[in-house]
Amino acid sequence: MAATDLLDKGAVLQRDKETYAVVPHMPGGLVTPDKLRKIADVAEKYNAQALKLTSAQRLAIVGLKEEDLENVWRDLGMKPSHAIGLCVRSIKFCPGTTFCKRGQQDSVSLGLKLDERYHGLELPSKFKMGVSGCANSCGENHFRDVGVMGMPKGFKLMAGGNGGVTPRIAKTIYEGLDEEQVMEKIDKIIKVYAGGAKKHERLGKFIERIGLEEFKGKLGE
Repeated sequence: MAATDLLDKGAVLQRDKETYAVVPHMPGGLVTPDKLRKIADVAEKYNAQALKLTSAQRLAIVGLKEEDLENVWRDLGMKPSHAIGLCVRSIKFCPGTTFCKRGQQDSVSLGLKLDERYHGLELPSKFKMGVSGCANSCGENHFRDVGVMGMPKGFKLMAGGNGGVTPRIAKTIYEGLDEEQVMEKIDKIIKVYAGGAKKHERLGKFIERIGLEEFKGKLGE
């Protein structure tokens, strides 16, 4: 029987078809020194081949044996990131007004709330979010299923972006939102998407299929 990804163990099969990578959940890439030490200790204990910083602000422990996976998670004492499967994957966010001198809105606060509410939520296809504190777009909001960009007056909310073979730039749906309004609008977007998309159909393809105006209408515009 061929080896595959192990969703129940949060493990991604590697190129050698024998070893796995696991990705502890660190919302927005925020991590304490104690957790970093723990990850390093576990990587050494189980002879990991590498520690890899990912584009989704995560730290992957690469090259683990299948028989060690349960003990790896036990020793880490951390939850797995949802790096595979049809669900909300990463919520990527920049330092925003919490740390960055260019930040115009608090992307960290919003990003953490989005992570808590949606990370791992099962949907018709994979679903990514990006939150930027200013128009520099360090959270890559234009290329996420849902993107939020801080502006001088509130947040701009966009939908339908993605990378991949057929990249899409997200369409702006709302402007001038506060944090609470962003959460409310994203709730609606996810509800419409979950109720109308086909399996494996990304949000951008769904919007393209039904039309942008139809999509806005379903949101209550």
